Amino acid sequence: MKKTAVVTAGTGGIGLETALGLAVAGFAVTVIGRDAERGAKAVERINASGPVRPARFLSADLASLDQVRALAARIAADHAASGEPLTVLVNNVGAMFAERQSLGGVEASFVVNHLSPYLLTELLLPTLTDGAPSRIVNVTSGAVVVAKRVFDAVEPPGGYYGFHWYGRAKLANLAYTLDLAARLDGTGVSVFAADPGGAATDMTNGTMADPKIVSPALRLLWPLVRRTFERSTSGPASAAARPSLMAATDDTLTGRTGIVIGAQAHPVAPHRAAADPRVAEAVRRLSERHAPLALT
Repeated sequence: MKKTAVVTAGTGGIGLETALGLAVAGFAVTVIGRDAERGAKAVERINASGPVRPARFLSADLASLDQVRALAARIAADHAASGEPLTVLVNNVGAMFAERQSLGGVEASFVVNHLSPYLLTELLLPTLTDGAPSRIVNVTSGAVVVAKRVFDAVEPPGGYYGFHWYGRAKLANLAYTLDLAARLDGTGVSVFAADPGGAATDMTNGTMADPKIVSPALRLLWPLVRRTFERSTSGPASAAARPSLMAATDDTLTGRTGIVIGAQAHPVAPHRAAADPRVAEAVRRLSERHAPLALT
């Protein structure tokens, strides 16, 4: 059976290394990104690795839920027309914002880190189910430990602190991942979270220099925390891609679901709040409200 994979934010950093690894493993890879020039370079690099089939690039700004919808429709239509299964979806997209930003009236970090992968996944579920056995891999982050666990609204109470809000959006996505795994159990679609640990990427380079991204309580300790974080994000993106590649391809995970693959590329216990059914229910309601599957 032909194996196909879609990797979001796959034109650089961890996403590109994930795409390269999948191509080497025999997948026909589609990388998603905003920039056509970067997309062309990514495809060139993947194809230079001698894949079974050439890679391709699809352009989409995943900060726009309208473009997410169009992307899902394109991918679903392509697979329906070709008759080929979609066997792996890697939601690698992520972003941290030093200053509060709004996308379509919704706080940007929550859109990019949760609503976007949530919506793409939900819209592609029929295609992934048709292609079963298939896998969904959502990239998470250790920043979930600093997250506020209140999901009555997109924006938590209090001031905006980019690192904490990034962690909260990733916590929402992790709770969704575990909830989705339970929902799809027995369908042939396995769902995993992958924690890349740290790597020097466009997102981390320079972002951590601004102490305003953390709350005042943490700011006094920020020089120490920042040095520790920067040491952990100085490794190559190829190493940070290993958890995603394991989640997407490892034979020992066949038939399993709802597992978090840690930074050392082995299963770890999920963050406690992400496994709380009350958090999952609140995230589900919030996601359905701000990223409805059917537009009215």
